[in-house]
Amino acid sequence: MSAPPITVLIVEDDPLIAEAHHTYLSRLAGFSTTAVVHTARDAMRAASGAAADERPIDLVLLDLGLPDASGIALASSLSGLRPAPDIIAITSERDLEMVRAAVSHGALAYLLKPFTFAAFRDRLERYRRYREALPAGIDAASQAEVDRALSELRGSAERVAAPKGAAPATTDEIARAIRDSDDGLTADQVATQVGVSRVTAWRYLERLADDATVTRLPEYGRAGRPRTRYQWR
Repeated sequence: MSAPPITVLIVEDDPLIAEAHHTYLSRLAGFSTTAVVHTARDAMRAASGAAADERPIDLVLLDLGLPDASGIALASSLSGLRPAPDIIAITSERDLEMVRAAVSHGALAYLLKPFTFAAFRDRLERYRRYREALPAGIDAASQAEVDRALSELRGSAERVAAPKGAAPATTDEIARAIRDSDDGLTADQVATQVGVSRVTAWRYLERLADDATVTRLPEYGRAGRPRTRYQWR
């Protein structure tokens, strides 16, 4: 008999990004979106209501930059529920103090925007393996079981290696350029902005498009082949 899906609450103030997370999650086997909310208040209401109905949420994908409350404060409140959901913090904040605060208030993992579907999938699959490595029930696990579960959660550099010929830093920089543009960018524009060749920019953009992180938008001019503009999904 297969295990029930891991229930997930998505907390993200930007509706488009929230929908992207929902779409990403729908592509992963073994996960089910319980709700998508945009404020800390609605997140707490959804999580506490699910716990009260004895249908507790397993995992919260938590944006730390919410409009009505600190994501750190919400993480602390969620950790006070019984049973408490696990938390993966999702944010563009790169301040190490913020990272430490998120971890100290209950976040099991941290995912930096912008990220590709591959990075999202890696974090969620690590989390699934972490849950599977822990024994069922509430009795204390052995040290070996705890160590094995944590090793699944943290993963290894080999497990998350970038595709051959792709540098993670360059991928992040190009993804950030597309995300921060209002109407998307062409490979030529990305090459100029990032400081790489047009062919290099095109290769990375195509990987991001194949990964469904960006969308290809063909533009037809008056003559010649159409050029492609890449826009953040």
